Amino acid sequence: MIDSIWLLRIVEDTVVDGPGFRTAVYGSGCNHRCKGCHNPHSWNKENGEQYTIQEVADKILMNPVSDVTFTGGDPFYQAEAFGRLAELIKKRSNKKIWCYTGYCFEEVVRHSGFRHLLSQIDILVDGPFIQDLYEPGLLFRGSRNQRLIDVRLSLIHNRVIEWNYNPFPVFEKETL
Repeated sequence: MIDSIWLLRIVEDTVVDGPGFRTAVYGSGCNHRCKGCHNPHSWNKENGEQYTIQEVADKILMNPVSDVTFTGGDPFYQAEAFGRLAELIKKRSNKKIWCYTGYCFEEVVRHSGFRHLLSQIDILVDGPFIQDLYEPGLLFRGSRNQRLIDVRLSLIHNRVIEWNYNPFPVFEKETL
């Protein structure tokens, strides 16, 4: 069983990698090599440092208000380690976990080595960054091909169900 993970950095209290305050965990390693990638330093796994999964989980869980975003690099290049990290976080908190990947959801679902990590994620931002589809105003993504996917609902219905952002959830059930 894997007990370590390669990371570039952990950024606390960020607001750009999902809604609200988040702890962003930047994994190292990615072979997608998207043209225009905002973090090409992350492509080489050796550019990161090795941590125990438990110490990363403990650091994330110390912050009672921030949710979590796995990014990188591509967390699915360390799917087993990120899956264990997500499981530890879920067992000890109600934090929402987002994950960015250059794979499409349909590829992730078919890959047996990705299933555990996928089962722990709340929202998957899928697809490679495509510079020709870059749009600066997109919510929590860089190019129009990328989707914000509600993983739980997508797995239940066996099709992609995109997540819709509601910045005012208190009004969601209100009837007029």
